[in-house]
Amino acid sequence: MAERVIRAGAVIADEWTILGLAPEDTVAEPLPGGPIVVPLTYWKAHREALHARGEAVGVWLKADDEPAELAADAPSLALIAVHFPKFGDGRGYSTGTLLRTRLGYRGELRAFGEIGRDHLFGLKRCGFDSFRLPPHQDPEKALASLRDFSLTYQGAVDDPVPLFRKRLAGIGRLQ
Repeated sequence: MAERVIRAGAVIADEWTILGLAPEDTVAEPLPGGPIVVPLTYWKAHREALHARGEAVGVWLKADDEPAELAADAPSLALIAVHFPKFGDGRGYSTGTLLRTRLGYRGELRAFGEIGRDHLFGLKRCGFDSFRLPPHQDPEKALASLRDFSLTYQGAVDDPVPLFRKRLAGIGRLQ
């Protein structure tokens, strides 16, 4: 059975194959056909060959990877994925925000790894628009979490104007 992801408010089959998760970003050759996601280290070493494949390619970032290393390449990438190595590691939230705000990335931004239902709303606020949950999590049940809150106080990637500014402007009033 194919992996499933949450994307565009629905649970769909994942068309992407994520390579190099273990051990240590090793990517087996030859590469499989279809859309693939490779680690940043592999991308930097094989950028031209990956483009020459003629198929969609994405890059995934580890928690300690520097998103700015993709600045020149981001417009050509169909997907950037950010790996969350353990449940309590929040560095990927900052990575998502940096990709959307400083680098202006507009393609699919995916969170994957040890994320759960409770993370999805916050990840969406940081600019993530697709989510691949671990196998023990049910994406159908987690989907509702994207609508957990109808109002947010802080500005974020998904809505940069904070609630108090909206209220001053006469929009977004509390019920």
